[in-house]
Amino acid sequence: MNNQFARTLFQSNAGFAALVLRVPVGLVLAAHGTQKLFGWFGGYGLEGTGQWMASIGLEPGYLMALMAGSAEFFGGLALALGLLTRPAALVSAATMLVATFAVHIGNGLFMSNNGYEYALTLLVVSVALAIQGGGRFALDNLLLERVDGAGNGQPVAVQARAT
Repeated sequence: MNNQFARTLFQSNAGFAALVLRVPVGLVLAAHGTQKLFGWFGGYGLEGTGQWMASIGLEPGYLMALMAGSAEFFGGLALALGLLTRPAALVSAATMLVATFAVHIGNGLFMSNNGYEYALTLLVVSVALAIQGGGRFALDNLLLERVDGAGNGQPVAVQARAT
């Protein structure tokens, strides 16, 4: 992997705030994904969610349910762990953008009317995480250490002392 690309992907100057955003939003997204994929937490599973998606014009419904559920479930888990934070955040943001405009926008702002406020909030947090990265307490930092250490064949700690 190109070291500069890896640094851009994994490096983050964000501190504790990224963790505060990542974990609850990631867990909420993952829970929504389990509703779509497995029918957990009162969800309808792939079959039911696929039928509903087809009924609102997102076709083929089963594939759309699989894509949305997977983006939410796997993207949410990755966000919670801070693993591949930027790509996970981008996928989550795209999913929330579709949810906002395909499902909620016609109902106004407020959740009490199935409006877009919550989807918009998840979208904005996902975009913020895509911009700032996972922060100090993310697994991305372990990946970054491996990339930096792989540059000259020495462990990261040895490389840091040598420079």
